[in-house]
Amino acid sequence: MSLLRFCVVGATATSLQYLVMAALLLSELSSPLYASATGFTVSAAYNYWANARFTFGGNFNHVRSLPRFLITALSGLLLNQVVLAIGLQMGLALIVGQLLATACVFTWNYIVNAVWSFSPRSKKI
Repeated sequence: MSLLRFCVVGATATSLQYLVMAALLLSELSSPLYASATGFTVSAAYNYWANARFTFGGNFNHVRSLPRFLITALSGLLLNQVVLAIGLQMGLALIVGQLLATACVFTWNYIVNAVWSFSPRSKKI
């Protein structure tokens, strides 16, 4: 089932995002929003590879699916930043705001990637 595989890939990608974010914050190299965006960006490359091969069955026409994935990832990054910024402005703890942002992006990414980025029509024939 692709949803279960998407959850596994998403959990590992999210772990990567959170590790990068934590490293940047603990080293005091960036603000929370920048650290989150950097972690998100780093995890996106892994996310594409793992979803193309593991979640949605591989053998994709990357000329078609990669630009779609990048558009989806960029819109997911925007959603992540907006939800996190609103959460921080509302006084939520950073981790609570980031978890809320992650839940929103997870839902967005699954739907858009399943229907558009990695649709059956994106496979090589």
